[in-house]
Amino acid sequence: MKKHDYQITLEWTGNKGSGTFDYRSYSRDHLTKAKGKSAEILGSSDPNFRGDNSRYNPEELFLSSLSSCHMLWFLHLCSVNDVIVLEYSDNPKGTMVENEDGSGQFSKVVLYPDVKVSKASMIEKVNELHHKANKMCFIANSCNFEIEHVSKCQEI
Repeated sequence: MKKHDYQITLEWTGNKGSGTFDYRSYSRDHLTKAKGKSAEILGSSDPNFRGDNSRYNPEELFLSSLSSCHMLWFLHLCSVNDVIVLEYSDNPKGTMVENEDGSGQFSKVVLYPDVKVSKASMIEKVNELHHKANKMCFIANSCNFEIEHVSKCQEI
């Protein structure tokens, strides 16, 4: 079994001068960095939790991780199965349930991949490969709920 290790640097940038004196005294802003990467990710919490709506929140990044992992597996599977993908986009949606104690968890994520292929004869194979990509995705396999997908495919 191969093992892959990952590391990032997370830096809270939201101290307004009094630290976490109280719940309203600090910003949720933070930076995510990784060695060798060209850009930082500007993060905050969801606006429902006093975050900055102009920055990415962890829940959006979670959806992005699931969506991009699925896409990368799907494109790989297409390339080795003679399916020529010309365009790919996704608009995933997720539902997070907040518990009485303030904790929470995602209960549902649905991916909506929209794929354009070079030949109509490839469309049936696309649906099969979405199912396989869903089973191969590292991020989806790390979740305690099933990731659903509703795919759309057409020839261009």
